[in-house]
Amino acid sequence: MATFVLVHGAWHGGWCWKRVTPLLRKGGHEVYAPTLTGLGERSHLLRQGISLETHIRDVVNVLQFEDLRDVILVGHSYAGMVIAGVADVAPERLRHLVYLDAMTPKDGQSMLDYAGPKFEKDVRRRVDRHGDGWLFPYMRDWGTFGVTDKKDLEWMVPRLTSIPIATWEQEVRFRNHDALALPKTFIWCSGPGRTKKDVRKDWPLPADFPKGWGFYQIKTGHDAMITAPRELARILIKVARG
Repeated sequence: MATFVLVHGAWHGGWCWKRVTPLLRKGGHEVYAPTLTGLGERSHLLRQGISLETHIRDVVNVLQFEDLRDVILVGHSYAGMVIAGVADVAPERLRHLVYLDAMTPKDGQSMLDYAGPKFEKDVRRRVDRHGDGWLFPYMRDWGTFGVTDKKDLEWMVPRLTSIPIATWEQEVRFRNHDALALPKTFIWCSGPGRTKKDVRKDWPLPADFPKGWGFYQIKTGHDAMITAPRELARILIKVARG
């Protein structure tokens, strides 16, 4: 039996793992899917001052208060920033980091740094126009994360909530050398018609990738937990088995 902690990305909440958690639990695994402060069912806590550090602390607190150890920590998209920070704070509680189509930041890098100046310019414009300079609301014209099924969209879109831009501005810091030694896996959601050689076009992966990293590819959209839950669960169970 393994213990999974599944961390959602921007605009999402713990709800997005609803199709994956029962598959993992059916295999006898323990699963936690916390919602980060200010999002999902915790959107009533949305305020200025929520930062990347807040979201890191959300997950660290789950590890500590539930007394979880030997955890496989999974981060989707923006949550790659979060799990990297969690690993720096509490590496002794972790077994493996899984980056699900997620950011793999360097020391001192923020989400906006990672994404590049063109992306940042668009984000800043949207935040200024639609979020009073501090809030980044989900906007349908930015895409639907690879989700195309009508029923899936009807379920997903109403649940997407705004995220404070401060979470994307704050840099992640690596101070604990034990965190760097943790095994890591990257799961690439490639969509149809793409191959492993294209992965670097989609994500600025670390210099040591794929050396020392596990790698899996799912030919589906960005939100694999919604569009390909069974395949994602199978991969996570493979990671648990080593």
